[in-house]
Amino acid sequence: MNPQIANPHQAEAWNGYEGRHWAAHPDRYDALNDPANTPLLDAARLTRGDRVLDIGCGNGHLTRLAARRCAAALGVDLSGPMLEQARATAEAEGIGNVSFVQADAQVHPFEEASFDAALSRFGIMFFADPVAAFANIGWALRPGGRLAFVCPQEFARFDHSAVFEAIAAHVPLPALDEEPKDDEPPTGPSSFADPDRTRRVLGAAGYTGIDISELETFQHWGEDAEAAAEFLFEMGPMRHWLSDADPAALARARTAATDLFRSYETADGVRLVARLWLVTAGWQGPSPEAAG
Repeated sequence: MNPQIANPHQAEAWNGYEGRHWAAHPDRYDALNDPANTPLLDAARLTRGDRVLDIGCGNGHLTRLAARRCAAALGVDLSGPMLEQARATAEAEGIGNVSFVQADAQVHPFEEASFDAALSRFGIMFFADPVAAFANIGWALRPGGRLAFVCPQEFARFDHSAVFEAIAAHVPLPALDEEPKDDEPPTGPSSFADPDRTRRVLGAAGYTGIDISELETFQHWGEDAEAAAEFLFEMGPMRHWLSDADPAALARARTAATDLFRSYETADGVRLVARLWLVTAGWQGPSPEAAG
């Protein structure tokens, strides 16, 4: 294993079909996630002189927005395809104070105390060792530096969980709200759905002043139900889960998803509610647990 990659399975996914699909459809994915941008950036309290680190930056939209508010922004991600898209878009937009690096934030050798704030929009849920990862991110923050991120609440609290239930009536899907046991590190989309677990992880990593608040946003899934279903079934996880599905059952599942999406159609397209946690904290310094 590459010593600079702590989570090779995630690296493989984000440099394979998953990452290529995100890089090919930045506007579609941003339509899902962009409503969290302004609350997140405001919570980070960025100033014009700040140096900002964006963890799991993907196609780089949040990184570019942060760069417009601060002195310099660095986006870090595992995905080569998405970083290519991020760099090209930043150049096209003429944003000169932004840069990107392909790295695993858990183990990347950041320069000590080189950032004033660290941000993440859904980029912190898959660390192999979350305490070590947040401690490494903290190492990159100056004393008193700020951390701010958004992450999903329980999957059942997302409107599109109903769409998944409709699909699962015809083809098998994994349980998406299973939380890890106390002796296992969080590893999935819902890994920080429990605020108490989030506080424990961040506290063990060396953060203080931890604040967790609810954030409700709308996700734009497509111009109509057919477009929303097409996009969902092209996503990497769905393609993986349904790769061996019976074609007739798969067709029924797609029809069921389209019917569910139709109930969320508005004049502005298919809009579903996402329920998130907005988390902020201050960097105190490495704890004995994180150092060990």
